[in-house]
Amino acid sequence: MRIIAGTAKGRTLRSLRGRELRPTMDRVRETVFAVLSRRVVGEAFLDLFAGAGTVGLEALSRGASEAVFVESHRPAGAVIEENARRCGVAERVTVLIAPVPRGLAIVRQQGHRFGVIFLDPPYDRGEARATLARLAQWPRLLTEGGVLVVQRSRHEETEEQIGPLKRMKQSRFGETIVDYYQLGGPSE
Repeated sequence: MRIIAGTAKGRTLRSLRGRELRPTMDRVRETVFAVLSRRVVGEAFLDLFAGAGTVGLEALSRGASEAVFVESHRPAGAVIEENARRCGVAERVTVLIAPVPRGLAIVRQQGHRFGVIFLDPPYDRGEARATLARLAQWPRLLTEGGVLVVQRSRHEETEEQIGPLKRMKQSRFGETIVDYYQLGGPSE
């Protein structure tokens, strides 16, 4: 795994051995950041189900102001911190070792707002829908014009609109689908 573009372009990232990780493919990351374009620059980035932190670190390399990573597996959190040092962005990284529901409650309680929220839960376990439902209850986690990006299996359906979040775009990559949501439904 490597950083594709930005200030840390080409830096190799460490992953965990022997753990079932499904890192976001380069092709998917390239497309996600092409769609997000300049929306990442200067914005806070939230990476849920962060794994080795590849997507959030890519966002930092491309100009995000800070990144918060939520990952329940403590060794993966250590890998995120090591990868942040490798990329020279450690001072802009916060790693929360917690299940995503608890991590979301923490960032909400602390008053964080994000220009981009990215989630890549384990496939086909219902976590994409459950996390979307939770985020729809807390739309103020997104800044005005912010984007919620959901990477999921094609076998796990998501709604066109959930609460105030409306799907604006969808990209397909074989078994993987990426949905892009923005605030656009009924107000909270």
